[in-house]
Amino acid sequence: MEVGLVKKIDIDAEMQQSYLDYAMSVIVSRALPDARDGLKPVHRRILYAMFDMGVRPSTTYRKSARIVGEVLGKYHPHGDAAVYEAMARMAQDFSMRCLMVDGQGNFGSIDGDPPAAMRYTEARMADAAGDLLADIKKDTVDFDTNFDGTLTEPTVLPAALPNLLVNGATGIAVGMSTSIPPHNLGEVVDALKFMLQKWDKLDDINIEDLMGFIQGPDFPTGGIIIQSKENETLSGAYGSGRGRVTVQARVHMEEMGRGRNRIIVTELPYMTNKAALIEKIADLARNERITGIADLRDESDRQGMRIVIELSKTADPQGVLGDLYRLTPMQNTFSIIMLALVGGEPRMLTLKQALRVYLDHRLEIVKRRSEFDLKNARERAHILEGLQTALDNLDDIIALIRRSPDADKAKERLQRRFKLSEIQAQAILDMQLRRLAALERKKINDEYREIKAKIKFLEGLLRSPKKMRQVVADELEEVKEKYDDRRRTQIALIDADQPKAMPLTMRDLIEDKTVWLTITEDGLAALTSDDKLPRQSGSEAPTWLLKVNTRDTLFLAAENGMTAAIPVHNVPEANKPSAGIHIAKISPLSLDDHLACAITLPPKDERAEERYLFSVSQLGMVKKSAIADLPGPTADLFTMVRINEGDRLQGVFLTDGKSEILMMAASGMAIRFSEEDVRPMGLVAAGVMGMKLKDDDHIIGAEIFPTRGEVFIIGSLGTAKRVVTTQFPKQGRYGQGVVAWKPEKNEKTIGMTINKGTARVTLHLWKLAPKMTRLDAAPLQGRAARGKTILDLKAGDEILQMTTAVEIDRPVAKRTNSTAKSKRISPARKRKAKK
Repeated sequence: MEVGLVKKIDIDAEMQQSYLDYAMSVIVSRALPDARDGLKPVHRRILYAMFDMGVRPSTTYRKSARIVGEVLGKYHPHGDAAVYEAMARMAQDFSMRCLMVDGQGNFGSIDGDPPAAMRYTEARMADAAGDLLADIKKDTVDFDTNFDGTLTEPTVLPAALPNLLVNGATGIAVGMSTSIPPHNLGEVVDALKFMLQKWDKLDDINIEDLMGFIQGPDFPTGGIIIQSKENETLSGAYGSGRGRVTVQARVHMEEMGRGRNRIIVTELPYMTNKAALIEKIADLARNERITGIADLRDESDRQGMRIVIELSKTADPQGVLGDLYRLTPMQNTFSIIMLALVGGEPRMLTLKQALRVYLDHRLEIVKRRSEFDLKNARERAHILEGLQTALDNLDDIIALIRRSPDADKAKERLQRRFKLSEIQAQAILDMQLRRLAALERKKINDEYREIKAKIKFLEGLLRSPKKMRQVVADELEEVKEKYDDRRRTQIALIDADQPKAMPLTMRDLIEDKTVWLTITEDGLAALTSDDKLPRQSGSEAPTWLLKVNTRDTLFLAAENGMTAAIPVHNVPEANKPSAGIHIAKISPLSLDDHLACAITLPPKDERAEERYLFSVSQLGMVKKSAIADLPGPTADLFTMVRINEGDRLQGVFLTDGKSEILMMAASGMAIRFSEEDVRPMGLVAAGVMGMKLKDDDHIIGAEIFPTRGEVFIIGSLGTAKRVVTTQFPKQGRYGQGVVAWKPEKNEKTIGMTINKGTARVTLHLWKLAPKMTRLDAAPLQGRAARGKTILDLKAGDEILQMTTAVEIDRPVAKRTNSTAKSKRISPARKRKAKK
């Protein structure tokens, strides 16, 4: 019963209905992403506002406050802090697997630091956001009115990129929540293409088929997912939409000397606060809940994360690491709840359903875009047909227009006489006089043919669902080519009886495989993805090239004898040598250190006994050290060989302690002696003299002797020869040697190696790109011969250095330098170094 303006209601029913309305509003309008584009309304509105403002990836940055104001005033009537935080998160590389916003300024850090105030930061759309909005102006998605009914906004984005799975989503609504982990873009695209290929048999596709492509979550911060071989937690989560995975930090051990070790943390579980983690570890150490920690510091920089946990001499590294996993966020659990909006309603999605919803969306986008393009193409073809009619009847049309009293009458007469539509007649009246030229007439005819071909293609596309699926697959492949990168999160399979808190290190997880390591003259290092030999000629030819095992330790020795020891797996994979990372960013070497050689050895506990490292300097100093003296991976430089002032390290190679050594000087003199003449010495020793040199001479190469093959010698002007090994007599150490090569006038000896004639070497030139040649291109001659030209050089050009691809068990990569590349050591400096 109503009395005036007062309405009598049931308070219980009203509370229930109002709460349900509020709950659905939160679910649909705030907390849950749309399964099609993977965006919540606030993120969608931010990207569309930037698109509407013209803030594209190729434009200049705009103040964040300007963008936030645009979003608030037009589409999202909520607090500015919420909008700015959402925009900032899309610019954080530790939050998003594929960035949607390109930010300039402080947008927060993994330490939990908040973004700078919006008046200080600037932003623009990232390239990937452009793909989310691609074709939005072609009637591909529905638009709805904004909050005040004055503008329209898209209800969903075209989303050429599978954003829901690539970037994931988290959100808490009323009575439900979502937690979708990020995934690797390339893996998701491969799974989508597989489903498109099997479209007629989608029911036969199971989770195991899809997990053949999508291995699991791929977090932007990396880390390691611990997966039991017997209890497939990931397949269960993907099959039901709910599950949990255990994520560990990525760590490795480094030696500090004197029996001490340090634990190095380089990656953390997703959404772990680094500063809070360090504070937690410090508290546990102070309260003696974790014993054995001597020092704790954060050495992270722009090159990456590095948390250093130094241990005491009596500490058990594996025990401390186990305590860290058990008591700190270095190991945590990530909940998978694949809840998203489908048709405006929240639905729990399996992996297959999430992929299917996205594909249905993309097929609808392609259909609507094709219909839009077809409509426009037909309209344009209609106008071009009218223009062609005008050009075919040009004199009559000009006369008709001149006789007409006004434009409306002229348009009416054109329609009636030439049976034209109103649009065609208007186009003829609007046609400029320059279109009457012969070339312009040809352009109209060519455009008409192109438009007719486009219409035919679009009509065929709309009639063929198979062709439409192929278009979707092709566009997904384009997205993959632009944004795909290597997987960051490793999935480790353990036995069911192993505890999840077991202290796994990188040595336990690294895949045991053989690859090639390349290092360029500029110091860029990279690994190949397989054991296929990289190209050894052309502009991408590396200066150091050696076959390595991913479990080995890489030793990088500078010309001053200081050496860095790093795990091989720390070197990133790259598709070409120039795409590698500088050695100064992955090792303690500085940008000013010049690399002399690279060597790999197995882990310290697997190294063979009675093996030695033989080093040679440019002034003829030699030294032999046991490989057992070399440390494991360490963050500090150590002295592999002490180099005297004025001298430089020329090369290092492995020996068995009983071999013979062949050394060659730039003057063409060579000496052969037994390495037993050199007693083993410690790492900090300088060694002994191996060869007498003239004041203006220096060593250009040294090899183990004898080996199969001949001695190959090459000069800077392209002259080379081969000499049989029997022509080099054995002598005692520190002699002048014998004549092995007589270079031409103005030519320098730049390289020497011992190998079979079928072997190849790379010659690095002063002006042109490196070239590769076989050793048997040089003639087999005596020691006194001058050789013959095997490489014709242009005037002013010369060979600077020679490198070889090393494929022995534990390889050493070295180069042979010419005096044009590394300065000749002066006689005065040489005498000083000998003293």
